[in-house]
Amino acid sequence: MNERREMKISVFGLGYVGTVCCGCLVKEGHDVIGVDISRTKVDIINAGQTPVIEQEIGELISNAVKKGRLKAVLNAEEAVLNTDVSFISVGTPSHSNGSLYLGHVENVCEHIGKALKLKTNYHTIVVRSTMLPGNTRGIVIPILEKFSGKRANKDFGVCFNPEFLREGTSVYDFYNPPKTVIGADNGESANIVREIYKNIPGKIFVTSIEVSEMIKYADNNFHAVKVTFANEIGMICKNLGIDSHEVMDIFCEDKKLNLSPYYLKPGFAFGGSCLPKDVRAIVHKSKSMDVETPLLNSLLHSNEIQIKAVIKRITSFGKKKIGFLGFSFKAGTDDLRESPVVEVIEALLGKGYSIKLYDCNVNLARLIGANKTYIEQRIPHIAQLMYEKIEDVVSDSEVIVIGNNSDEFRETLSVIGKDKIVFDLVRVNRNLQSGSNYIGLAW
Repeated sequence: MNERREMKISVFGLGYVGTVCCGCLVKEGHDVIGVDISRTKVDIINAGQTPVIEQEIGELISNAVKKGRLKAVLNAEEAVLNTDVSFISVGTPSHSNGSLYLGHVENVCEHIGKALKLKTNYHTIVVRSTMLPGNTRGIVIPILEKFSGKRANKDFGVCFNPEFLREGTSVYDFYNPPKTVIGADNGESANIVREIYKNIPGKIFVTSIEVSEMIKYADNNFHAVKVTFANEIGMICKNLGIDSHEVMDIFCEDKKLNLSPYYLKPGFAFGGSCLPKDVRAIVHKSKSMDVETPLLNSLLHSNEIQIKAVIKRITSFGKKKIGFLGFSFKAGTDDLRESPVVEVIEALLGKGYSIKLYDCNVNLARLIGANKTYIEQRIPHIAQLMYEKIEDVVSDSEVIVIGNNSDEFRETLSVIGKDKIVFDLVRVNRNLQSGSNYIGLAW
């Protein structure tokens, strides 16, 4: 284990997250000052007790106060002037319309900013309150700069460090995080926060402030999707006389596809011979039993929106000659059944666009594959647009659409001229970022 470096840390907000941070940070060897506008919470902490009910936190707070390494105050100035790092852990509740109320964050930042004005040495502010991407840069930093008269990344640092603490197991989660994410604009601030967590297990990700803000929303919304998905499957199973827990126990044993990174890369719509028809079948069955499954019902509609968005984006380029590299529903297959790329091609043909197509697997299938009959009978108009060489498609097209993740397209990107627009639906090369002539669908 690495040797601990003691730090002086202030924690603003003594709710669940703030109180747990206070107790755990002291256990990690740091001196901590808790700050809250509630005198009741401050008095409880100073009495060696906890203002929240949470496993293990009572003993941590008691020991911290007894050792003289934790105290709570009402005064922000006292806390900032006597510490090197300030954590912001105040609440961000919802307005009635769903938007975030950030008044608590704004008030804390004003008080911290006024204290920073009196301070000569570098101070790091670590935001843990859950906020939407852009709020740290658009609200927190401007308020701190306004009331301190100082500049972020020069006179003080700002990081966003989302918490992944579940009520009831917060102390355990603090010491066993799934990951630690530090969003920062400069290495100095990131390193200070990294130092705080250096003895905590798990991978540390240092990224931009905006990515770190978005991570928490991606996590929590996916958790909500999982709960809702399991509940809807459960309702269907109940009406069919099936043990839903047995179904989901077996479902969760699949760590290759079900509980894995698979399918979790932003890109284009799903298609193929399985997913669309199986979603339709289970939705139809649930309706026949009068079981409401709004999440499952939404899947095909959401998928169709993705397809329409791609069509709209291609037409927005103002070019008429469109080349597609890959149009089976995924790389390594000749299957065109319910391929979303085929839907895009057919829509563009209907709008009068000049289309050229290349897909080595579909070309082979056209000659000998199992989909030969499907191609000839269902989409003969598309078959007539196919070319045997990539160069034949690229040379005469103004827009090149990358439709699946075939390895050969990764090499092709490097030789496509800057005079052509590349619209990538699958991120065939992770090293490329959207720019003037390369446009990623969701990156």
